[in-house]
Amino acid sequence: MLQPKTHSTEVQVTFLGTGTSVGVPMLGCDCEVCRSPDRRNNRTRCAIVLQLPQGTLLVDTPPDLRTQLLRERIPLVHAVLYTHEHADHLFGLDDLRLFPFRLGHPVPLFCQVGVEQRIRTSFDYAFSDRKPTHAGAVPQLEFQTIEEDPFEVLGVTVIPIPMKHGPHFDVLGFRIGDFAYCTDTNAIPEKSMKRLEGVRTFVVGALRRTPHPTHFNLEQAIEVAKQVDAEQTYFTHLSHDLDYEEIMAELPDGVFLAYDGLRVRAHISVP
Repeated sequence: MLQPKTHSTEVQVTFLGTGTSVGVPMLGCDCEVCRSPDRRNNRTRCAIVLQLPQGTLLVDTPPDLRTQLLRERIPLVHAVLYTHEHADHLFGLDDLRLFPFRLGHPVPLFCQVGVEQRIRTSFDYAFSDRKPTHAGAVPQLEFQTIEEDPFEVLGVTVIPIPMKHGPHFDVLGFRIGDFAYCTDTNAIPEKSMKRLEGVRTFVVGALRRTPHPTHFNLEQAIEVAKQVDAEQTYFTHLSHDLDYEEIMAELPDGVFLAYDGLRVRAHISVP
């Protein structure tokens, strides 16, 4: 059977947020990074968007989502991928309420069963049998269950990257074309490393200098970056322990700290 013809196209990836779960500045902290005038040290909670030929694909809905989308002038989201169920990656979901008016249908959410269960529990008002009082009163959502097999979103193939996030959570990274996003992990199994072969732009979490039970620290993230050997690696999910200028001066060639508003390019195959 003839395979459909595809071609490679370049897409834009925008870092909406690059901070850890409490953000930077951190409430109640008076450290130099939290007081820094460098905007690259001002980190909202983690998310990215990919501007695909068939629409905008959002990865995670952090609590800062509305502010992030306004800041980057992104007026519409066509679909959402979820890495996992933690609050800093989920609790901005209600900000999706306006999008069905323009989409003409519920917002598709691509997630594992456990994430769907958390959403249904935490946002139970969106799934009530009671008739809404008015249009837009609650989010209109449509779940698409994903596991470890590749799947299609907005005309592109997404390859899940199964990972560990400490002893209690299995999470997903995602590969789209030559771009891979692997935040919130402290272990990438060998079978998942194989899914990263050939990646040209790699994003991975690097929480702080000292060890952490559920995240790569800076030294561990650098080692993973060496193993993946992408042309460029960006660290995200950064705490106030990491000053942008200071850490950038220490990183190997081709390795960078991401920052809110950073834009990078990726290449994907499309019909």
